[in-house]
Amino acid sequence: MTPAGRPAGRPLGRSASRAVVALVALAGAALGLVAAPATQAVTAGETAEDTSLYLVTLRGPGLSGAALVGGTTGVQGSVRLLAQQGRALAAVGDPAPVYRWTTALNGFAVRLTSAQAATLAEDPTVALVERNSVRPLASLPAGAATGAAARVRGAGTARGGVGVVIGVVDSGLDPEGPLFAHSPRLGQRPRDFTGVCEDGEGPPVCNGKVLGARWYVEGFGADDLRVTTRLSAHDDDGHGTQMASIAAGNAGVDVRVHDQHLGGFSGVAPRARLAVYKACWSAPEPGDDGCATADLVTAVDDATRDGVDVLNLSVGGPARIDTVDLALLGAAEADVVVVAAAGNDGGGAAHPAPWVTTVGGTVGSQRRGEVVLPGAPDVQGAMVASRRVGPARLVLAARAKAPGASVGAARVCTPGSLDAATVDGRIVVCDRGGVGRVDKSEAVALADGVGMILTNTRPGSVDADFHRVPTVHLDRTSGRAVKRWLATRPGARVTLRPAASDRVSRAVTGFSGSGDTASGVLKPDLVAPAVGVLGAVPPRPSGVRWDFVTGTSAAAATTSGAAAVLLSRHDWSAVETRSALVTSTDRLRRAPANRVGSGLLRPRGATRPGLAYLLDPGAYRAWWEGDQRSLNTPSVTLGAGAAVATRTLTNTTGRRLYFSSQARGFEHRVRVMPEALRLGPGESATWTMTVTGRGPRLDDGWVVWRGATGTVTRVTAVISR
Repeated sequence: MTPAGRPAGRPLGRSASRAVVALVALAGAALGLVAAPATQAVTAGETAEDTSLYLVTLRGPGLSGAALVGGTTGVQGSVRLLAQQGRALAAVGDPAPVYRWTTALNGFAVRLTSAQAATLAEDPTVALVERNSVRPLASLPAGAATGAAARVRGAGTARGGVGVVIGVVDSGLDPEGPLFAHSPRLGQRPRDFTGVCEDGEGPPVCNGKVLGARWYVEGFGADDLRVTTRLSAHDDDGHGTQMASIAAGNAGVDVRVHDQHLGGFSGVAPRARLAVYKACWSAPEPGDDGCATADLVTAVDDATRDGVDVLNLSVGGPARIDTVDLALLGAAEADVVVVAAAGNDGGGAAHPAPWVTTVGGTVGSQRRGEVVLPGAPDVQGAMVASRRVGPARLVLAARAKAPGASVGAARVCTPGSLDAATVDGRIVVCDRGGVGRVDKSEAVALADGVGMILTNTRPGSVDADFHRVPTVHLDRTSGRAVKRWLATRPGARVTLRPAASDRVSRAVTGFSGSGDTASGVLKPDLVAPAVGVLGAVPPRPSGVRWDFVTGTSAAAATTSGAAAVLLSRHDWSAVETRSALVTSTDRLRRAPANRVGSGLLRPRGATRPGLAYLLDPGAYRAWWEGDQRSLNTPSVTLGAGAAVATRTLTNTTGRRLYFSSQARGFEHRVRVMPEALRLGPGESATWTMTVTGRGPRLDDGWVVWRGATGTVTRVTAVISR
């Protein structure tokens, strides 16, 4: 059933959907539905030590989904959902829930014994019971990935993101500095955002740029935090600040590190506003850092009720639909553009649900530098510094050891191992290993060196870091070439200089999650740069406020910013925005679709898609509940035995136009009917793709529709036999 006056298959307009979310928010506020942590009661014969925290999802939608199908919403709807939750809790002895959820989904987090959890799992009103777990942020340790640092430039324009609120579920935010400062250029405050700024340890996070700040720790456990962690929405890790800056950092902010000026920075949607939902925490052991699923679901539920327009989740997860993804379903039902990272373990892509825009990673643009060797070819590597150094004498670190230091310590430039009398005014060749890469340049700077050549001694990545002295990082082959050259020219002088241009790689990273072609849903949806992406961080002890991040987390944040730019330009629904992002990408010809989805994000191309693949967001829940009819998604997967797929497209140009089709890239024979369409503004038509003939077990290609005004809309199709 669809709400009165709304055509089946067409999503609500963004303005109408925002109004529904606002009503849901008012109802939740009236009932005080954001649950405070509660004292846990256990059944007779059990102790608190016998229980674990479980996430329990009841059947049927939360308030956002109920609004789609004409169900009971507002205060009455909230009362109904709470009553359902109460009946489920009563069946296991009425334990007090830690969290309750009523907007994005209908459920709660509660401490249960294994027997109680089993009882709820058998309850016909319960859809899913999962034990609380901690998920990793979708970023990798420094230097864990191949490639050099990417230079990030904002893709926003003069109005990039204005009027849009991006919700960032992450490790919080450090709002200090110009990147997150309020500015009149942001435009009027969005009237339909109802989020709040929660107090906590430290100064307030909110300002005119940051409209909301909440934090959640019950799932992770306050007793399990690192001592220096603040119980507030402030960022003690840095990841959340990086993601927020990539997606929506203000434009025209100078990047200065040590004594180097590296140019200007802009987020992808610099005029968008932010809402912060801190659900990721730092533990005493870095390996225990992460985001508890109970906290993540609560954050998504609050963000949906608050009325964010875009929701960014740069957090990994399993290659199956779990409670977090069901919460994201509720956000999608509230007309929120949901963007999540595909994960970094190289295995199954996280967030495989069709209502999530799941983003994998590419290497991207690599910032390069050169070692100029007189009488020999220049050698290229990774370099951040924007100024040249030299000509200066070159010295091997192993031959510049300080008194009392070992040759081994000097060779890898351990702090304190270099002799200032030897290093003064020179460029030092340091081998990788032993200590951190930046620690090596610190050792060179303390010994009065003017530059560093960092050489790999085994196969591995080359990385552009914020070094204390200008540095070129070379791979093993290039490092050996420099050392051979120096061996025949002791005392020779070399120059380090930025390369004339960056090297651009469109290759998918090895760590980016891959989709399961048998699932019926193509994942990831698309890819974006994920190696060495520049972003802001809370001040380091050295005073540095910028760092590079590698992982699909950065790719997701970039895509969230691109979605905000689209929403600021058009009164599009979340479904239409997702369609524009996915059908306007650049093709990556040598990578399978289950690694790259539709291709590489192209934000500017998405502003003029020509055609859109629309669906009623209620269809997502029907699909999840077992209706396996094909969703009108902007991609196609055909499993074993399937030979025909249909999709419906809609003219979004505002003009009556002729569109022609073409099937490309397949090894099977693929025919598209009709071959051409003439559509008026807002008119829709269905096309059919038929596969015949023999081909490989896994085949993929594109169905391309070209408009008379030059628009190109591509649907990626995967044939799995």
